[in-house]
Amino acid sequence: MVDLANIPQAQLEQMGEAGLHVLECQRVLSKTQANVVGEVLKGGGEFYEWDHYPKGDVYDWESHSQYYYHAHPVELRGGEHGHFHTFLRPKGMPEGIKPAEAADFQEPAEDNDAVSHLAAFSMDGTGQAIRIFTTNRWVTGETWYEAEDVIAMLDRFEIDLAYPSWPVNIWLTAMVRLFRPQIETLLTERDRAVADWAAKHPDRNVFEDRELEITSMREISIEEQITAINAALQSAAA
Repeated sequence: MVDLANIPQAQLEQMGEAGLHVLECQRVLSKTQANVVGEVLKGGGEFYEWDHYPKGDVYDWESHSQYYYHAHPVELRGGEHGHFHTFLRPKGMPEGIKPAEAADFQEPAEDNDAVSHLAAFSMDGTGQAIRIFTTNRWVTGETWYEAEDVIAMLDRFEIDLAYPSWPVNIWLTAMVRLFRPQIETLLTERDRAVADWAAKHPDRNVFEDRELEITSMREISIEEQITAINAALQSAAA
């Protein structure tokens, strides 16, 4: 169970509300034996490894948030069925945020193309979230931003659309809020892992090094997170 003792009460309350949204989405879907993974794959035809689901990704033109679901080959899955990748594009970012300095940085052709990856959510075969992880730049083709700036983006992630599934979009938006403390830690660990790798391999471009793929990871439990939030709120009220 995560220690939430130092989380401000206002954030705990926001996390608690997000937890209720997550549970409600799962409850509604379960009434028809559905889950968030099945919903995002629905209508996509045969499921192919590496393909993005839904086709063309999901993009909210108001918040400039984006996500897709996909799976790696079985031997590379580490017990997961697949995972959701979440992103934010520049027009949705807080004012003043710029890409990190990188020797190979190239200004994108379009002003909204310097997309930042936020975090990925691994899902098991029953459609339940089992871990959160971050990746190296080459994995998603993102533009690299410092962890502090990506953390500032987290509250901007929101998929307020009915396509491809309203429950999935509410669920994923809420998951970013529910597990924000873990995501913040993972992003900090991501930058540390990249810096350590670069120091050990000075002759390589760390952001394109195929030997560094997953930069940080944490196992998660929705139920344990909600229990921890409720305990922290009760402690704060005592």
